[in-house]
Amino acid sequence: MAAPIYLALGTNLGDREANLQIAKDSLVPNVRVVQESSIYVTPPWGYEDQPNFLNQVIEIQTALEPLSLLHYLKHIETGMGRLKTFRNGPRLIDLDILFYGKQVVQEEYLQIPHPRLQERAFVLVPLSEIAPEFVHPVLLETVQSLLSKVDAEGVSCL
Repeated sequence: MAAPIYLALGTNLGDREANLQIAKDSLVPNVRVVQESSIYVTPPWGYEDQPNFLNQVIEIQTALEPLSLLHYLKHIETGMGRLKTFRNGPRLIDLDILFYGKQVVQEEYLQIPHPRLQERAFVLVPLSEIAPEFVHPVLLETVQSLLSKVDAEGVSCL
């Protein structure tokens, strides 16, 4: 059985539900969705003067190695019309690798596990729905334990 790979999806521009679905549909043929969390409405993080986000976490399987997967995801974002703005700004779609099994990757453009996931309720709430017992390979804590340490106020299921 392949090690679980988890991706975070987020959007706060345009038809947000459609954006999430288009992103998931665009993963084929190189990525197969194994399971997906519910969709959550979440307040903006970092830069607050923008619309609320819809966030979701999916578990996938792929033969792509981490860096190839990152390039594939960025290609999907660009193909959907994502434009570079500023850190934590509004976005049509955001696709992030949270975990790639138990691998730890420290590259210039890719860090796995995602370096700030343990601070973000908008990631931990949907991730805990589908993988509460998954152990962070660096922090050595379960997703559920990490979630218990953040303020999840304002995160609600769609």
